[in-house]
Amino acid sequence: MEKKISDIKSEFALTGSDGIEGFINEYADDERPGVQALVLRAKKNLEKYNAELKRIYSISEYERKYREYRYICGIDEVGRGPLAGPVVAGAVILPKDCCILYVNDSKKLSETKREELYDEIMDKAVSVGLGFVDNNRIDEINILQATYEAMRQAIGKLDPRPDILLNDAVTIPEVSIKQVPIIKGDAKSISIGAASIIAKVTRDRMMKEYAEEFPEYGFEDNKGYGSRKHIEAIQKYGPCALHRRSFIGNFT
Repeated sequence: MEKKISDIKSEFALTGSDGIEGFINEYADDERPGVQALVLRAKKNLEKYNAELKRIYSISEYERKYREYRYICGIDEVGRGPLAGPVVAGAVILPKDCCILYVNDSKKLSETKREELYDEIMDKAVSVGLGFVDNNRIDEINILQATYEAMRQAIGKLDPRPDILLNDAVTIPEVSIKQVPIIKGDAKSISIGAASIIAKVTRDRMMKEYAEEFPEYGFEDNKGYGSRKHIEAIQKYGPCALHRRSFIGNFT
């Protein structure tokens, strides 16, 4: 007995990436227009899936290049530019040949996708470390040194200890582990991309919590960055305990 198109639609909706090809093969000869429309959508989804597999393979180039090292760690930071809040560094060791689709520079992903990937990375990672340096320390030692400090903290929280570090563009002082700085590394290394996502989601969640304590500044939306409304709020209410005094001199 021929399946109802409504049942096939339901089946299509539940078909994961690894089942698309089987769906296409099963219904390719069903001549009903409604079914053929679903098959066409499935083929487009398969094309996108294969393209994403190819992209993930491409951004795992450095992981393959240094695969003789047992524990490869990607490192990235978030929050160098905001007027308020901490700088947060993420350090992530992924399993060998780890394939987490859609990992990318966190700025290129939607908030929803970042949250989804955060959970998957935390579930699959060998180890994850986070480092935090607050606004007062940033004012004390400058943002570059604060970034290095946050990165060293993140590395220090990893267990096992990494054998090599893939860094987004920088070489971190006072770290004895071999380092490989990669320009725009969060879009060229799956490990750095994963670290970028972990750091971004963590910091965004922190800023949303701070927004409840300091509601005037709109931290839930601007995450501490210098939006027009944020700057206007600083001018109206003055800085709060989270503001980086070395960053807001022109606005007070």
